[in-house]
Amino acid sequence: MATEKKVAFITGGNRGIGLETARQLGKQGVKVVIGSRDLEKGKAVADKLRAEGADVDVIRFDITKAADYLEAYNYFDKNFGRLDILINNAGVSKESFGAPNNASSVNSSVLRETFDTNFFGTIELTQKLLPLIKKAPEGRIVNLSSILGSLALHADPASPIYGFKALAYDASKSALNAFTVHLAAELKDTKIKVNSAHPGWVKTDMGTDAAPMEIPDGAKTSVQLALLPATGPTGGYFHMGEALPW
Repeated sequence: MATEKKVAFITGGNRGIGLETARQLGKQGVKVVIGSRDLEKGKAVADKLRAEGADVDVIRFDITKAADYLEAYNYFDKNFGRLDILINNAGVSKESFGAPNNASSVNSSVLRETFDTNFFGTIELTQKLLPLIKKAPEGRIVNLSSILGSLALHADPASPIYGFKALAYDASKSALNAFTVHLAAELKDTKIKVNSAHPGWVKTDMGTDAAPMEIPDGAKTSVQLALLPATGPTGGYFHMGEALPW
């Protein structure tokens, strides 16, 4: 199954922003592999994308299960011998963003569950797949963050996100941003680029219908960072090509 196309793996790619990212990368001629906790749902959306002309496969993948990291590694190693693009899209939110600041009351189980998916699982998967990304001509790693991970904006009473504080989610994305900075610095002498993406406030299950952005626009930042040219940035935090404050 070896291919000359770029090969991308999108975690949580069976719905929402992840699915739209798969669709847009497919239109750019990228071989896309969707990671889906529910394999049958993943197969159904893969069939739809193929009907649109995309080259898409799906594997069962749960970011909270360490055994799945090795299975993903073996899949890409056997079928492609490399991985060009890793989009760490899978994420959870267990809090209400409309509620008051919960720093003094957030449940420890909510903190742990959020970090297990948004931070620890993402790091462990990236570490497992990194040897395959290093085999790609120009690897790209995109970490799906959020503007709510910006410490600078959360500390500024005049910022648009100042009133939206949910500690577990926000802190997990701040930590993910730190991983982006550290990994990019470690890989600065390679052709691999590592960046954080803020997709925007998007009409998804997490974003709700109150969000101003439609899903196709929410995928654009991930796609841009996945297809960066050799002259593109690394170790950055972006939305629609614009840098965000850490």
